[in-house]
Amino acid sequence: MNCIIIEDEKPAARYLERMLQKQGIKPSAVLNSVKQSVEWFKNHPEPELIFLDIQLGDGISFEIFEQIQPKCAIIFTTAYDEYALKAFKFNSIDYLLKPIQENELINALHKFNEHKGAVSWDLLKLKEMLIQNFDNKYRERFLVRAGNNLRTIETQSISCFYSKDKSTYLITEDRQFPVDASLNELETQLNPNDFFRINRNAIVHLKFINKIKTHSGSRFILQVHKMTEEFIVSRERINDFKNWLES
Repeated sequence: MNCIIIEDEKPAARYLERMLQKQGIKPSAVLNSVKQSVEWFKNHPEPELIFLDIQLGDGISFEIFEQIQPKCAIIFTTAYDEYALKAFKFNSIDYLLKPIQENELINALHKFNEHKGAVSWDLLKLKEMLIQNFDNKYRERFLVRAGNNLRTIETQSISCFYSKDKSTYLITEDRQFPVDASLNELETQLNPNDFFRINRNAIVHLKFINKIKTHSGSRFILQVHKMTEEFIVSRERINDFKNWLES
């Protein structure tokens, strides 16, 4: 089977790739953005099957198909709840909910093998369903690596995200985990009612701010739950931060 993976979370992409290899399938490519995917399609033969993350770091999946019109089958992979995904059960389009279970992957592959051949699906219909189900929908969970295992972290349990030494981390009640996303990317994925970018190195969750102290230059120092170091709200973000607290 000739397939490709389009997934912007590196641990999730590696995990799916290993699961496919267990089924004797080696993906032709692992891509991580709308831009990279469009370029790949322009320079390579179309695969039989795409494993496609719904939300990528630089846009939503359907933006790929506004530039490329593939006839291959698609299996969406997503961290969103099942109730929002029933619309994808049409024609040969299927979905897998993260973290992907091996039996669900096998069932999806079986379904694909039963319906092999050119796929006819309505791009406008797909776009409409994507917008309807995912417009203004923010990340509900993150897939992280914990040793040799993968673990899902509910967004509402994350106290903050911060960057250090060119890496990004999320903080939970019990530990920190690296994430394969920049703070700029995370800003667009997090609900602004709950999360605020206080400076170039940190995004904090409102309910996990334990204390706010005044600092020189009318700035604030934040004590965030489970963080030993304190965060300073940058001078240029002070007014926005105050408005966020009051909204």
